[in-house]
Amino acid sequence: MTTAPWRDPALPAAARVDDLLSRMTPEEKTAQLYGVWVGAATDGDGVAPHQHDMAVEYDWDELITHGLGQLTRSFGTAPVDPALGAQALARAQRRIAGAGRFGIPAIAHEECLAGFTAWRATAYPVPLAWGATWDPPLVEEMARRIGDDLRSVGVHQGLAPVLDVVRDPRWGRVEETIGEDPYLVGTVGTAYVRGLESAGVVATLKHFAGYASSAGARNLAPVRAGVREFADVTLPPFEMALREGGARSVMAAYTETDGVPASADPGLLTRLLREEWGFTGTVVADYFGIAFLQTLHRVAGTPAEAAHAALTAGIDVELPTVKCYGRPLLEAVRSGEVPEELVDGAARRVLLQKCELGLLDEDWVPEPATAVELDSTGNRILARRLAEESVVLLDNPDGLLPLAPDTRISVVGPRAADALAMLGCYSFPSHVLTHHPEVPAGIDIPTVLDALRSELPDAKVTFAQGCDVTDPDTGGFEEAIARAAEADVCVAVLGDRAGLFGRGTSGEGCDATDLGLPGVQGELLDALVATGVPVVLVLLTGRPYALGRWHGRLGAVVQAFFPGEEGGPAVAGVLSGRVNPSGRLPVSVPQVPGGQPWTYLQPPLGLAGEVSNLDPTPLYAFGHGRSYTAFAWEDCSATEPAELGTDGSHDVSVTVRNTGGRAGAEVVQLYLHDPVASVTRPDVRLIGYQRVELAPGEAARVTFRFHADLSSFTDRSGRRVVEPGALELRLAASSTDVRHTAHVTIAGPVRETGADRRLRCETEVSPAPR
Repeated sequence: MTTAPWRDPALPAAARVDDLLSRMTPEEKTAQLYGVWVGAATDGDGVAPHQHDMAVEYDWDELITHGLGQLTRSFGTAPVDPALGAQALARAQRRIAGAGRFGIPAIAHEECLAGFTAWRATAYPVPLAWGATWDPPLVEEMARRIGDDLRSVGVHQGLAPVLDVVRDPRWGRVEETIGEDPYLVGTVGTAYVRGLESAGVVATLKHFAGYASSAGARNLAPVRAGVREFADVTLPPFEMALREGGARSVMAAYTETDGVPASADPGLLTRLLREEWGFTGTVVADYFGIAFLQTLHRVAGTPAEAAHAALTAGIDVELPTVKCYGRPLLEAVRSGEVPEELVDGAARRVLLQKCELGLLDEDWVPEPATAVELDSTGNRILARRLAEESVVLLDNPDGLLPLAPDTRISVVGPRAADALAMLGCYSFPSHVLTHHPEVPAGIDIPTVLDALRSELPDAKVTFAQGCDVTDPDTGGFEEAIARAAEADVCVAVLGDRAGLFGRGTSGEGCDATDLGLPGVQGELLDALVATGVPVVLVLLTGRPYALGRWHGRLGAVVQAFFPGEEGGPAVAGVLSGRVNPSGRLPVSVPQVPGGQPWTYLQPPLGLAGEVSNLDPTPLYAFGHGRSYTAFAWEDCSATEPAELGTDGSHDVSVTVRNTGGRAGAEVVQLYLHDPVASVTRPDVRLIGYQRVELAPGEAARVTFRFHADLSSFTDRSGRRVVEPGALELRLAASSTDVRHTAHVTIAGPVRETGADRRLRCETEVSPAPR
């Protein structure tokens, strides 16, 4: 039997795909450019914007006769037993392969933002909690496990990570981001990409680009970012994840910037992404994003025009289901309205990815090779470690924490006894199971209340809810106050309820008018503080909330950003002292709730000054976090000023010593301050960091290898340049807690950086010199 060249695995992928394309009809090519979403809800409670009015009727058997590009969320649409779901997906794939002339299966994709969004799969901490760990290797390990779980059931592509940089913490999707700094987002997000891709799963970077800069923090609002903010804050995480992480897919954002929707922007999706950055993978639409060019953006008059605009911009695949890239596109190609070369280019990229995944090979089989277990013991151990590293001790002024093992504890608050308090909006229980209240969660999720009782078995623990997350009813205050008054310490567990499109206080489409605690939780906290009993505030949230109202009145403050299924034991471990907190803030915590959305990346006019009565200075700065031990920063190498060229480098070192009585982790952060530049620059910005774990008395030498490229920025002409001049490299425990400063001068002419510029500051940890 003669094997067609496109089936021959010995040939280069490009040659195989060229041969296959030459044999395909326009119908077969366009069929590779869309997905289908089986079982998607058509009512008003969907999991994607406008899902109810974007549903499309189709005949499955007729649709797949020409092939199919993608299968949308076979596991993430409704509760499906993982083993049975894997078998059902395999049967569907065999039907797809058997229906077309070439026997090509679809790429199956799923959401995997904080774990595989499937029933009975591990619910890991949300990305904002990854940022709080400042531990990229641990995030990479998590992503590898997520990828292994996806592959074990036949999924090829994961729609993660989110690389949007927080610009306004009122935005509902802050929980999905890694933080407010592009370097932190880039390094942690790149680690996630490496992990997912190492498992053979296509990582999809989203949302490209500018989505988090939407006006007024409203989901899917216009983006008002300037060109330099876009270039220097929005884009760097994506570039790093592509260049260093090897991501094979990018998702176009819903939003429009300066009047141009991302899904119709060839400057973004082709000239920048493909021509300048050299990206060769696939660009996929965010769900219904191509149709939105007609219905929401109104830059297209028909589905065919929307398809033409998106293909021209560079979108290869329409997700989640066929609407514009099906019959409207095919008819436009036949009429000459859309050049067939556009379809060929997109189909070639899709088929190259399928070739890489082994889907064009004759020996391809869709059935799982191993038993399916999506919440293994190993997963849970890793979820616990991530959760523990992500908890941030914001304040502990009088050493109230850790709690005494035999104390009387009153646990109060609407988040204390609710398992969903641990989970973000893209976890399966919050994302899907809210529509299936009769179905159990499928995973064990200990609450803070249950975990604290297990953690401190000799303590007397009472509980009162006090209030709901959003309900204005204060009828439960009386019991909560009574329980608190009887205790030695009150643990107030407050925060968010994750949801979608207004069905929660955090999550997609759950944007906040201000940064006050939701509902009457602030009033409950006031009442608890008024009892005179020391109050430990525990926040389980998807964004930072203003805490200035209680500053100096609380015994301790603990912040956890939706820490996942093992978050309850992690928080309880911090309260008991079993866990020494090591999390650091990936976002600033504000003083007051309204009027001044703010991140730490501010030029001089964005800082507090005499010309306004409003002070935007945060209560707790970016990078802040306390520990139950103490660290000394000694013997800094930055004693003498240094000079380097515009392509030069300089090492800065410091010895960190654990001077306390227990093991702990310090996060050494390196910030750049540029006193004079040709355009205004952030007062400080993160350019390097290193997490260091030390036993009592142990010391380590941390060295940062600063390169001049790390000082580059976008100048007035739009070039990324390194300018000569004086700089300060600040070794710090947060963006405001500077321990040592190295003065360096960059000498020489202005240098324009190229595609090979250094994106990260390499670090080295070595034994401290004796």
